[in-house]
Amino acid sequence: MITPSPRAALLAASLLLTGCGGAAAVTTGDAPVPPRTPRPPVTLDVAPQQLPGLGPRTWAKVPADTRQALVVTGRGKDSSRSTAVLYERTDAGWEAGESWPAHNALKGWTDRHRLGDLRSPIGVFTLGDAGGLLRDPGTRLPYDRSPAFSIGGTGFEGEPLAGSFDYVIAVDYNREPGTSPLDWTRPLGEDRGGGIWLHVDHGGPTHGCVGLARPHMKALLLALDPELQPVVVMGDRASLNR
Repeated sequence: MITPSPRAALLAASLLLTGCGGAAAVTTGDAPVPPRTPRPPVTLDVAPQQLPGLGPRTWAKVPADTRQALVVTGRGKDSSRSTAVLYERTDAGWEAGESWPAHNALKGWTDRHRLGDLRSPIGVFTLGDAGGLLRDPGTRLPYDRSPAFSIGGTGFEGEPLAGSFDYVIAVDYNREPGTSPLDWTRPLGEDRGGGIWLHVDHGGPTHGCVGLARPHMKALLLALDPELQPVVVMGDRASLNR
C-alpha cells in the first residue's frame, strides 16, 4: 500500500473543500465521493434598505450618516398637496412614523427653484435650525424665538396666515446652515430664492415652503435630533423615484 505524501493529502482536502471540478465526482483511492451540495449563502449584517419611494439618484443624495429623514412626497409635479413621513434608521432598517398631510407651493415642484416661481425645490436638504413666534417647545435643534416670525394677511385661497410661523424649521436650501431661519444670506444668489421652511400649515398652498398641521410641527420639533443628522427629502412622487 502506498501512503500518499502530505502534499498530496493536502491537495485532495483542498479540492473537497473548494468544490473544484464542478459536478464531477472526486475520488480518493477506489471510493467515489458524491458531489457536494452547495450550502446556502451566509447572510451577513448589511446596511438597512433605502428609504421607500426613492430612486437611485435621490437615494444617492442622502448622506450616509443620516439616521432621520422627513420624506415629503407630492401628489404630482404641479400639485400643492403632499404627504410627510418621518423615518428613523435602526439596526433593522428604516422605521416609519405617522403619515401627515401637508401643503407645498401653489404650482407644485421644481428641480431648479427660482425666486417667485411659486414652486417648492426638489431635493435632499439638511435640517439643523429652528425658531418661531412661540417659545421653544423642547426641541434639540437650535431655536430662535423672535417677534420677527409674526405674519398676517391671507393665503392663496383666502385663508388667514396668522400663526403660520409659530413654529418653523429651516430647510437648508440656499442658506447658511447654523444660523437662524431669519438669516437671509443666499449663497446661490438672490435669484435662486430661499427662506424655504417647514412651518405650521395655514390650510392652503405656500410660496415654496412645506406646511404641516400645528401638532405635527410640534411633534417634529420634539423628534428631530442633531446627532442623527436629520434631512428632508422633498419632491413630487415621480421625481423622488428617479
